[in-house]
Amino acid sequence: MKVQIKAHIRALCVLSLSAGLSALALTPTMAVASSHMDAPLITLDPAANTTDVYAFVSSIGTTKYLTTALAVYPFEEPSIGPNLYNFDPNVRYEILVATGSDIKTGNITYTYQFDFKTTYKNQETIAISYLGPIQNVGDSNQNLVQTYTVTKIDHRTGAAEVLGKDLLVPPNNQGITTPEYNIMNNGDMVAKPGVTQASQLDTYTSETIFSLKKGYMVFAGQRDDGFYANVQSIFDLDVTYSGPETPLDSQAGFNVHTIVLNIPVSDIGGDQQIVGVWATTSRKRVSVLGGPVSPGADSGYVQVGRQGNPLFCELLVGVEDKDRYNETPATDDSKFFAQYALAPQLAVLLGDPANLQTNRTDIAGIFIPDLIKVDLSTGPAHLADNNDSVFNRLSIFGGDTLVSKIQSGFGNGVIPGGWPNGRRFGDDVAGIAVVALKSDLRTNPPTIFQGFNPATFTLGGVNANDITYNGVFPFAATPHNGRNNAHHTQ
Repeated sequence: MKVQIKAHIRALCVLSLSAGLSALALTPTMAVASSHMDAPLITLDPAANTTDVYAFVSSIGTTKYLTTALAVYPFEEPSIGPNLYNFDPNVRYEILVATGSDIKTGNITYTYQFDFKTTYKNQETIAISYLGPIQNVGDSNQNLVQTYTVTKIDHRTGAAEVLGKDLLVPPNNQGITTPEYNIMNNGDMVAKPGVTQASQLDTYTSETIFSLKKGYMVFAGQRDDGFYANVQSIFDLDVTYSGPETPLDSQAGFNVHTIVLNIPVSDIGGDQQIVGVWATTSRKRVSVLGGPVSPGADSGYVQVGRQGNPLFCELLVGVEDKDRYNETPATDDSKFFAQYALAPQLAVLLGDPANLQTNRTDIAGIFIPDLIKVDLSTGPAHLADNNDSVFNRLSIFGGDTLVSKIQSGFGNGVIPGGWPNGRRFGDDVAGIAVVALKSDLRTNPPTIFQGFNPATFTLGGVNANDITYNGVFPFAATPHNGRNNAHHTQ
């Protein structure tokens, strides 16, 4: 009965929108990736539906950052009108960081809160978002304007500090009304590809990158969906390792809304440590006869979404616990979800040998608790499309590694260059996941599944994003426009 009551309260919170490796356990371990439809209730609430979390080491000059990103609002169709995909002012978006002993328990050390506000210049017009072509963010032609506040909470002391407020969100890419997003600044052209210099970023993006207190940097706005995979083949259990004749990137052409935060490592204890990163979304509480608040929520908000690694909830957690995952804090992972990592049902569906279907301590080491672990002692991560020849979409399985100063890794400090040591834009998380599940990573050295060749391996034939990422902050790729977008014809 309590479960039913809680489910009804949770559903009311969701529907209020329409109504108004141990530490890093750096054996490369992971599950399968996201199609952004991970649990039944959250699919009813796209603005609070987390799609992906990213975390990796970057640098600008002599400053080292933990770069974090949270993407929400799956499958934004660019050609729709009016283009009303936005951050929801009734949702609190949070990027969470664990340090020290908090990593093992899933407790939060630092919270970064993002609260949005929406205003209109003219509410009497039918042109909801745009009154004409936008030259600069927030100009007279941008009718719908969103701003936000960034707040840091240190849970060791309880101190809360506003890092920045009244920060502008750029307009969505609507084509002719937002020409600067597109090639030749022409709204009839496709979106601009990624760049390698900050000076080359489009006007709307560069105008909404903000420097905050203590050296933080932030961006929040519409971006291309940076996840790529042939999701249909995965859910059809048609898992081929060379791909069909016409591979389909299921997320190609769609956008998401993305928050990117550069955290100076000096402000979270320095770089001689491993940290954990994850994210949550929470809705303002709806009172139902004094109904209970979900664990981890404050008195005004109820947690409705959670995301760590890509994507534990979707393809490892059983149906009966998927909504519970989104409602519970990471501190409950060992109690409720360890069984799914230790005995992954996906290994059975992939036809793995019996010894890979149980006692998967390697998988549990990365997912319990479900935080993305990042070794901050390395140099900057190798980035896709940044003229970096070391970058490989398969991370360590493709020879892409970093050197740690604080752990032995696979010897001499060698650790994965990408997921599961953090996650970069461009990591082929679906491919990495399948290689890991079909291999025995409990052995030393790990036993990689027979026939694996990183030069030819793909999962369902998809091995790259549909648009190149940026090699500089905010790293996520330019959002697509609806006038020239062929995702539906692929």
